[in-house]
Amino acid sequence: MYKFDREAYDRRMEWYRDARFGMFIHWGLYAIPGRGEWGMGDEEIDLETYEKYFEEWNPVYYDPKKWAKAAKEAGMKYAVLTTKHHEGFCLFDSQYTDYKSTNTKCGRDLVREFADAFRAEGYSRQCFLHYL
Repeated sequence: MYKFDREAYDRRMEWYRDARFGMFIHWGLYAIPGRGEWGMGDEEIDLETYEKYFEEWNPVYYDPKKWAKAAKEAGMKYAVLTTKHHEGFCLFDSQYTDYKSTNTKCGRDLVREFADAFRAEGYSRQCFLHYL
């Protein structure tokens, strides 16, 4: 059984408390109808309707280089991108599922682009956390 360990938690959180200011990006298929990440379940959107978002997914204005530059100019110390969502859609290429950005009109690994853009602005690897 899980037991909360305050000391371990505080050690993990020390970096964030020191960094203080960062960017969290939670973005995926649910952005097409303008819903939150739990929209499929909370609003009981049926699979047939939700699949249309997968077929339509093509974020033509996705510009992680601009995001990284803005984060750096604002003094942000880290960036977090949700890379796989509650419904299973991945913003990256994966051998474990076909439900991913590389199989959409977009056809790209959006996480790779994000990581490359932030690294180019001088952010280190530990500044990227990916929820899976």
